[in-house]
Amino acid sequence: MKPKSAGIIFALDIAGTFLFAVEGAVVAADAGLDAFGILVLSFSVALIGGLVRDLLIGAVPPQAIKDWRYPAVAFLGGIVTFFLHRYVVAIPRPVFITLDAAALSLFAVAGSEKALDFGINPLAAALMGTLTGVGGGTLRDILLARVPVILRADVYATAALAGAVAMIAARKLGVPPVLAALAGGLTCFALRIVAVWQHWALPRLPGAA
Repeated sequence: MKPKSAGIIFALDIAGTFLFAVEGAVVAADAGLDAFGILVLSFSVALIGGLVRDLLIGAVPPQAIKDWRYPAVAFLGGIVTFFLHRYVVAIPRPVFITLDAAALSLFAVAGSEKALDFGINPLAAALMGTLTGVGGGTLRDILLARVPVILRADVYATAALAGAVAMIAARKLGVPPVLAALAGGLTCFALRIVAVWQHWALPRLPGAA
């Protein structure tokens, strides 16, 4: 893997890991889980998407297992949320939505970047970026016995896919990695924020609940 790309991926991964860990811990606390359950959700939401991505692209052992900093950051997010829960939940909902969109953007771009560096074709790389962004949240919903967000009419996985495609397209056009990552991240972030603001949703079948 190229040193510059590796540095970008690491920075994006760590930032996204902490943000998603906090989000997972908040959801777990709201669901009434105990301290262990909160840590499980913070770890799962933050790292499962990247772990599965690494297994699929042949980056073994996965970075989330090989590098102690990933689980440390994930558990840190859970611990901080546990002890400062009343302050964390006092954060306005728009801020939470913004942070979630930022984490989604970071993971979508980092996942696609890593897949490209491992020689994965652009289409599959975009899918790997999407998986990185939504994998943890999907497992979270399954563990809490909820229909995963990405299976409902919500512009969430679509935003991650759009950001991944934008980043890959920029790379193929010769844009420097940092600027390509920025373009992809902004695409995902903007689409997600506008979708929430304008209440955009994917089409449903007539009569669907």
